[in-house]
Amino acid sequence: MVAASKMRKSQGAALSGRPYQEALFRVLAALRGKVDPQASPLLVERPVRRELILVISSDKGLCGALNTNLFRELTAIDAVDPSFSAVGRKAVQFLVRTRRNLLADFQVSELPRTREVRPIANFCAEKFLSGEVDRVRVVYSKFINTLVQQATTVNLLPASSEELLGKKREKNFRLASSFLSQVSRECCRRFYPIILLFRFFR
Repeated sequence: MVAASKMRKSQGAALSGRPYQEALFRVLAALRGKVDPQASPLLVERPVRRELILVISSDKGLCGALNTNLFRELTAIDAVDPSFSAVGRKAVQFLVRTRRNLLADFQVSELPRTREVRPIANFCAEKFLSGEVDRVRVVYSKFINTLVQQATTVNLLPASSEELLGKKREKNFRLASSFLSQVSRECCRRFYPIILLFRFFR
């Protein structure tokens, strides 16, 4: 009963944030098209010579093939001079065991709050803004339902509108775009990576 209760709680947390996540991604997709890259360096695409890969795993191994599939996805990535950061003990153990260049690791609770995600977002953004890496990607298990979690790799920085919206066509996209034309450099710097990371913890 305790396990079933925890499962329902986790599933509820994963699904409850979806509407907010979709709205945030519409905002970010509009941001890509309307904000001058000179005012928002987190949106600038450049040739990839080095990259950072953030791996998000569970803390424990009692997850069936969840972590196995995740690490299989990771090893299949054609990365350019990669370095790594990790969230979750299993990711840290895998990266250390395979002797990959682990720069940092983070721990979060089962239901992460913004204050826990913020240091991860800041770390990724700082590496990108400093020019230490030219791309930041995330490898994580995308929640489909309680029986299916799909190992997935996506770009965190810079992210394209296509990645944020997929194939959806939004009726209110122009309204969001006109609003976001006034977004400041500081707003982009503070919130863009945090909003992006929100997707991986929901």
